Order: sequence, then structure tokens, then C-alpha cells
Amino acid sequence: MNLVHTSPLAAVPARDRYLISVCLAIITGLAWAYLVYLARHLPSARDSARMAAAMGMPVDRSWTPLDGLFTFAMWAVMMVGMMAPSAAPVLLLFAAGRRSRDKRRLPLAVLMFGLGYLAVWAGFSVAATFGQWALQRASLMAETMRVSEAWLAAAILVGAGLYQLTPLKGACLTHCRSPLGFLMTNWRDGTVGALRMGTRHGMFCVGCCWAVMAVMFVVGIMNLAWVASLAALVLIERVTPLGFLVSRLGGLTMLGYGAYLLVS
Repeated sequence: MNLVHTSPLAAVPARDRYLISVCLAIITGLAWAYLVYLARHLPSARDSARMAAAMGMPVDRSWTPLDGLFTFAMWAVMMVGMMAPSAAPVLLLFAAGRRSRDKRRLPLAVLMFGLGYLAVWAGFSVAATFGQWALQRASLMAETMRVSEAWLAAAILVGAGLYQLTPLKGACLTHCRSPLGFLMTNWRDGTVGALRMGTRHGMFCVGCCWAVMAVMFVVGIMNLAWVASLAALVLIERVTPLGFLVSRLGGLTMLGYGAYLLVS
């Protein structure tokens, strides 16, 4: 693969850059618009339990398949809203590499890369849905859509904080912070190759961010202020020079608050 520039903005022609950026902005905007609609504009939105029921997420009864589908949709849309912006650098560089090989199939290749990336986060959304179902079934999920026991919240925070400090987290974050390096070592030709590359990058991304996402069970799954804060943390980790430092500080903060919950 012949990529000369390390900057996505310099590596991609203006037309492709604008098209990818606009598409990502639209996808992210629609996802957040849906989340804001759920949080603010549904009837009885002031009542968390009634809002959850209106969203198809039962609090005090057994789930039906439709309940599970609604919950999965909520998680999937949330993951799109949180993760799509941080995927911009790798998509831009991938487009640059494909343009140098096959200009005619560039839009399809970029689409397949993006679909592979989102498919992995859809898989994470399935796992999160089952986790929420298990907590509700065990009567450990409060009406505010967060865990109801302090010991469990502390365990989640301590586990997430410890993971933030592990070499595995560091390795996944390195891949996410180095899109050019990832593309050079994982390049695959063809449409199927683009799908495989997007899937592999998504796996590194989930490995980097799953612990941060788990914190939503503590702060409230539909607490949009916290959702936005965690999305900002992920973006800072992945695209700023202070990413590794912020990641470790975030882990220490989770550990500290988890310990506080245990002793209090």
C-alpha cells in the first residue's frame, strides 16, 4: 500500500474527505437525535421507570423478544453516536489507500470497511443487552437504568479501572491511535478485504473501549450527560497527544471512586 502522508486531511482528496466527513456527521447526528428524543420527548420522560417502559425496556417484569430488540436498538444507536467520530481518521486513510489502487470502487470499499467496524459494535450491543437483561432478571437494575447495589457498582468501576491500566488496553489503544500503522500491517485487497479490515479494526476498538462503556451501568444507561462525557473520553484517548495519560487517569479515577463506594 502506498501512503505517503501521515495526516488523514493531507492524504485524501478534498471530495472524498468531505463526503466521508459529512456521512459520519450525519450518522452521528441522527444517532444523538434519536437518543435525545428518547430522553426528552417521550411522554412521561420525567419518570424513569415509565420512560424505560415506553422505550420497550421493562423494569419490573420479564422481557419479551420485542423488549430485547428495543434494548439492542438503544445500545446499537448509542454505540454509533459515541464511536463514529473517532473512526474518522482510519476511514480517511483507508480511502486514501484505496484510491491509489481502485478509484472506481472507492465508495463501496469505504462503506464495507465502515460496516465491518459497526458490525463489531453491534456484537458488543448484543452483549450489553444480555448484560442488562441479566441484571434486571436478578433485580439488580434500578428504575434509573443503573445498577441498584453499591457493591456491584464498585465492582464494575474497579474492574474497568484496572483494565484501563493493563497492557492489553495499551496495545488496543496503540492500534486505535495509529490508523496508518494498522492499515499498513492489516491491508487486504477487494471488497471482502475492506470488510475484514473494518471488522479487525472494530475488534481493537472494542478491546480499547469496552470497559469505559461498562461504566454506563453505574452512571445510568440513558444519562446523556454521562454518555457524552464517556464519548469525549474515548475521543480524547484516541486522537489527542495526551491519549495514554488520559486513559490512565481515567482508570485511576474509576478505581478511586469504586474504592470509595466499597468503604462508604
